[in-house]
Amino acid sequence: MRRFFVKNLLFVLAVNILVKPAWIFLIDRTVQNRVGNAAYGTYLALFNLSVIFQIILDFGLTNYNSRAIAREPDKLGQIFPSMLSARVVLAALYMVLTCFTGIIMGFGTREMLMLVAVLVFQSLNALLQFLRSNVAGLHKFRTDGVLSILDRFLMIIVCGVLLLIPATGDHFKIEWFIYVQIACYAAAAIVSYIVLKKISKASFHFTLHVPNVLKIMRESLPYAALIFLMSIYTRVDTIMLKRILGEEGDVQNGIYAHSYRLLDMGNMFGVMFASMLLPMFGRMLLQKENIQPLIQLCVNMMLPFSVMVAVASAFYGTPIVHTLYEHATEGEGLLFALLMASFPAFCMMYVYSTLLTANGSMRLLIKIAAVGVVLNIGLNLWLIPDHKAVGAAISGLVTQTAVTIGFIIFSGKTLRLPVNTRWIAAHGGFVLIAIGAAYCSSMLPMHWYLQLGVYGLVCLGLMFAFRFVSIQAIKQLANR
Repeated sequence: MRRFFVKNLLFVLAVNILVKPAWIFLIDRTVQNRVGNAAYGTYLALFNLSVIFQIILDFGLTNYNSRAIAREPDKLGQIFPSMLSARVVLAALYMVLTCFTGIIMGFGTREMLMLVAVLVFQSLNALLQFLRSNVAGLHKFRTDGVLSILDRFLMIIVCGVLLLIPATGDHFKIEWFIYVQIACYAAAAIVSYIVLKKISKASFHFTLHVPNVLKIMRESLPYAALIFLMSIYTRVDTIMLKRILGEEGDVQNGIYAHSYRLLDMGNMFGVMFASMLLPMFGRMLLQKENIQPLIQLCVNMMLPFSVMVAVASAFYGTPIVHTLYEHATEGEGLLFALLMASFPAFCMMYVYSTLLTANGSMRLLIKIAAVGVVLNIGLNLWLIPDHKAVGAAISGLVTQTAVTIGFIIFSGKTLRLPVNTRWIAAHGGFVLIAIGAAYCSSMLPMHWYLQLGVYGLVCLGLMFAFRFVSIQAIKQLANR
């Protein structure tokens, strides 16, 4: 099972590394540079509002569906029609309630039109995720990996053309960015549906059977509550910046987006782990297999890498931000360091919260997430008025770290995971040495690019020295 997981994961990582960084650095970043911090900040606040209300759009159906199909693949044909019907109903409700919230919050006409367009592409994205959850539930991870980058690949092509042609590139508008996403998500959803029909023997059709829809929604309610709470404590920061700081909040959101974009890119890979782990954990727990080796494998792959990135961000944050963005301000290095400091916590969250989800421990997950919501909103109310975007970053770091610690502790208690003190000490030692290596490399008499390269090589060597990565294991994997 571990070999199956790693081989599929490496393929998924490879295809995503080819596409998603290009989307982040070449397209999304360029769009912000073209339209300015204020316009992009408005878009980001609207986008995050749409994410928070995705609880209504998704209602936990994606996680519920992936877990259900992984446990009983033959039921795909029975579940799919009701799931699709529920999707349509929820999408309509999602758009109505989110727009109503936007009106209450005092959004102007232009902002409301942008919000509607954002809601359309979010609805299409949710449909795409649902279709992919069926593919992943069938353990077709490589196919799912290709489908996971299709939307971004199309966006890179279309946005790239619009940005490169002088007639459109010199007058690029944030609305165009939204319209491109609508078209590309729609195309990707159509392709995913065609692929799902080919790899499954099930016969799909649309039918609105109200009792089945209500049954599925009732069973998905705990998943929906969890997603809603997690969306609040990870996405409410930009909305609070806008509401607390007024017009200045749009500018602060633009500055915040500079650094959050890189954290978001890192989290894309965490999401890939989670999307594969959920059906695998679900099947392993059902069959009473030992999950500890798979947990250690994931932690060994994710934690050292995320620590390396977080430490590098602390020492090289300022030059990185100023290299990427034309209008970066002096204090953005600190903001970047604080945001990226939460990256290791995010990575561990994807492992342990997914484990608890696969186990069906939804009530426990909801309680932990609810604590995160209260903590995050309270810290934001306290810190944003004086510290602005930096205050939001501090709130996010504290909240994510606290919530992740909760997930880890209660995963161990609930599933009776063994405590390997030597393994824990090895990761602690890696963190300390990585910090020391970053400090020493920053003192070297060379350009910061080269210093960063030296630091990266040292950390890579440490991963092998601590046996988080094994040359022998890589050879065995390659030969099978």
